Amino acid sequence: MRFVLLHSPLLGPSSWRAVAAALHAAGHTAEAAAWPRLSSVSSDFYRTLADSLAGGLPQTGEPPLLVAHSGAGALIPALSARLGHVSGVVFCDAILPHPGQSWFDTAPAEMRAHLRSGAEDGRLPAWDQWWPPGALDRLVPDDCLRERLLAELEPLPVDYFEEPAPEAAYDGPQAYLRLSGAYETEAMLAGRQGWPVVRLPLNHLAILTQPDAVAAAVASLAAALPPSGK
Repeated sequence: MRFVLLHSPLLGPSSWRAVAAALHAAGHTAEAAAWPRLSSVSSDFYRTLADSLAGGLPQTGEPPLLVAHSGAGALIPALSARLGHVSGVVFCDAILPHPGQSWFDTAPAEMRAHLRSGAEDGRLPAWDQWWPPGALDRLVPDDCLRERLLAELEPLPVDYFEEPAPEAAYDGPQAYLRLSGAYETEAMLAGRQGWPVVRLPLNHLAILTQPDAVAAAVASLAAALPPSGK
């Protein structure tokens, strides 16, 4: 099976590399693909991100199964349309697509107000600065892993969070992997739609800290999906 692992556009591709290695060890093809940095995009974020990432993937061979973490979930319709054919999608502690709505439209009002109040010169603070002191240390206690994650973070353009997602949908096979309680609502919505759902009692950044468990769950969910087009 061919997996394309999609990091949150607020983070970087190193967040998935250990899971990619674990999937390789299990006999799969897996790539921790990279979105362009949001600071390099000025408008039309969804199309630009999808075009850039799709353009960097091989267009031959087995159709990819996309695995989206966190904010990458919203980009699935744009990316799948750009790729033309994917074998399925696993949302991993991810937001679900929200066509016609912006990221801010879907965020809790308190978080939205907090983030907007911290914007300077059209930029939000880097993702690690959204949380209380010590929160990231608890999620990623390994210093080397945490430093690698932090090295890929940057201030984020407010326009990305304000831009409505395209009016598009992905209707192929889908599944949901919940890693943290913060994404229980999404897992419940997935279950109501008949998707396979797995809940692991880990945390949002377990893709860095528990890659073997995450890789096994992703592979299990992928195997449970019906063939694309059925």
